[in-house]
Amino acid sequence: MPRIIFFVICLFAMVYSNIGFSQTVRGIVLSADKPIAGATITGVSSTLNTITDTTGSFQAVVAEWPQTIQVLAVGYQPLTYTIRDTSFIRIRLQPAGTLQEVTVNGAATGTLISDRNPIKTEQITKAELGKAACCDLAGCFETQSTVQPQTTNVLTNTKELRILGLSGVYNQVLFDGFPMIQGLTYTYGISSIPGTLVDNIYVAKGANSVLQGFESISGQINVETRDPDTSQRLYANLYVNRFLEKQVNLNWNSRIGSWTNLTALHVVQPANRIDRDDDGFLDVSRLTRYQVFSKWKHGNDDEYGWQSRIGIRYLNEQRIGGQTAYNPATDKGGTRVYGQHITFQQPELWTKTGYCFNDQSTLMLFASAFHQRQESAFGSLQYNARQTNAYLNVQYEHTYGNHDVKTGLSIRSLHLDETIGFGDTTLARTYAGRYLRSETIRGFFAENTMRFWNDRLTWIAGLRVDHHNTFGYTLTPRTLIKVDIAPKTVLRANIGTGWRTVNVFSENIPLLASSRNVLFEEPLLPERALNYGINLTQKFNLANDQLSGYLSFDYYRTDFSRQFFPDYDVQPTQAIIRNFGGQSRSEGFQAEYNVAFLKRFEWRLGYTYLNVYRRTGNTTNILPFNPAHKVLTSFSYKPLSRRYHIDANVHWYGKQRLPDTKLNPEPYRRPDYSDPFTVVSLQYTRTGKTVEWYVGCENIFDFRQLRPLLGWQDPFGPYFDTSAAWGPTRGREWYLGIRYTLNR
Repeated sequence: MPRIIFFVICLFAMVYSNIGFSQTVRGIVLSADKPIAGATITGVSSTLNTITDTTGSFQAVVAEWPQTIQVLAVGYQPLTYTIRDTSFIRIRLQPAGTLQEVTVNGAATGTLISDRNPIKTEQITKAELGKAACCDLAGCFETQSTVQPQTTNVLTNTKELRILGLSGVYNQVLFDGFPMIQGLTYTYGISSIPGTLVDNIYVAKGANSVLQGFESISGQINVETRDPDTSQRLYANLYVNRFLEKQVNLNWNSRIGSWTNLTALHVVQPANRIDRDDDGFLDVSRLTRYQVFSKWKHGNDDEYGWQSRIGIRYLNEQRIGGQTAYNPATDKGGTRVYGQHITFQQPELWTKTGYCFNDQSTLMLFASAFHQRQESAFGSLQYNARQTNAYLNVQYEHTYGNHDVKTGLSIRSLHLDETIGFGDTTLARTYAGRYLRSETIRGFFAENTMRFWNDRLTWIAGLRVDHHNTFGYTLTPRTLIKVDIAPKTVLRANIGTGWRTVNVFSENIPLLASSRNVLFEEPLLPERALNYGINLTQKFNLANDQLSGYLSFDYYRTDFSRQFFPDYDVQPTQAIIRNFGGQSRSEGFQAEYNVAFLKRFEWRLGYTYLNVYRRTGNTTNILPFNPAHKVLTSFSYKPLSRRYHIDANVHWYGKQRLPDTKLNPEPYRRPDYSDPFTVVSLQYTRTGKTVEWYVGCENIFDFRQLRPLLGWQDPFGPYFDTSAAWGPTRGREWYLGIRYTLNR
């Protein structure tokens, strides 16, 4: 019954019309289609007075109609404009002529939380990314509490991004707004995005908008690449660490007619062979990667007529891990020396093309496709896979009164062909063969954003109806509410459902990397969950910007009605594949305090509590690799000269539940819980006009989980497992980098 009521409320909201109409005007001030921040809008014969924000946007309460306003901005000609209704308006100013150059120095905040966005979204900016090496996307969250990078295979250093303590498959990772991380791309996709290509990262917890799909059960991460219009003419980054892993990044910008282009080259060369544990296995995987990315842009979001974005990427990657003597040319797939060897190629293409009819109506087309060809060996197991994905979304946006309505159709297809073979049969593994998956999902969605009480209350109501070619129709309702309790106090709440289909092997690489036999008891059904949460954010700005920041509290809960995870508890040498319909839940609480003071210092303190478990009968099982308590603190110092900055962060992790190994023989058992540990990192960055260099150290005190591989003594035996890592295994990591920038 509660879900039926919830659905009715969402449906009612989407057809909601003009009840509660708010006399609020919203708009943007532009010049040559670029936003103007700090423009003043005043009423000619009224008390109306407001200022545009950093995006050029503004909002104002209008009591009389029509309303004449005057728009003023430094360096531009004044403009008088008459507002006749509450439709969204665009005001374009003309330059006032030649002015003397004025340089404004200010401190850029690394992490932002928008007051206007109904969804609590943490924006991680380039300023924040510059506080750490950020070699890839997984490394971009070193100073954040919300997202936890988790190692899934220590030998090849594969990672996932966890939100609310749940596996990375439950949060939706978008690349420029496109769902490119699915199936085969899930395991290695987040590591393939270099930090030098990232402009902003937007992180939202819990149920989100239905526009991008039906996933995002625990949250959403949208990675926004650099904009060809605003990026540097030339940008280069060279990086090397103590293991002699090398990275080269080169971005260059050009203009061809009405199109702007950003092309990026990314190269990684492997580290040396290192074994500090004396267990015969490499501590650092050997990674080789070549990537070319090109992004084209025509027009702007605030222009009338056509606009388009086109992205092209090609990725070629090789990962090698295993025993120090492993040589892929002679040992791949054999039983003489244990090794893991992953190679894949992936071309991809996406486009966002739209037509803006007027200030109220826009039609958008989103389309993307990628193909991956992977050939891998995990010891004597050989895994070859091909995957082709295609995505199409047509969306119409219309603004009227206090409503922003978005509705459209989507279709996505996935074709996955996996082949598993064994070069050795002594372990009696029975799941060799060919696995084919082909799914097509067609969907309809509608979402309405409504504003009331002079924009102090914002309500988003969304609904999706999707049809899967095997599982039929599924309804996905979601609703989000934001209330401005005070000018700097915002309360948000959201609730919604989500679902996803399961890719057993590509999303669970430990199944292939371990010696367990995989047994399929029944066909897997889609996973389903209900997520709901609440957030309170209090901002402050005191003493003429000498002290500013925010205090934030979050609580989110996810209840699964159906979930999948391999059952390792029945037999130590087996993994049983079946649906789990019992109680499975994740509860997460987070408190974060962020303060900037004296225009030089920034300090962040975050605490996270996680309670992630499943219940079978009267038995409650805490899910592994989730510290119940985690504390993050980061500190930054940047003098007023901005010639250098020092950034430090400290992570403290409480004990974590580990996989049950009681049924293993004594030499292959592990404790039930890990030890608490602390990781401290520091970076010094020296900035110049065109050259910036940085030196840093991750894990200064060299904490390591010793010999993380279970059964390392006999890697071809029945108890070998690479998924037992709960802490750092690389140890102290010094690094040095140089950035060169040539502006336009």
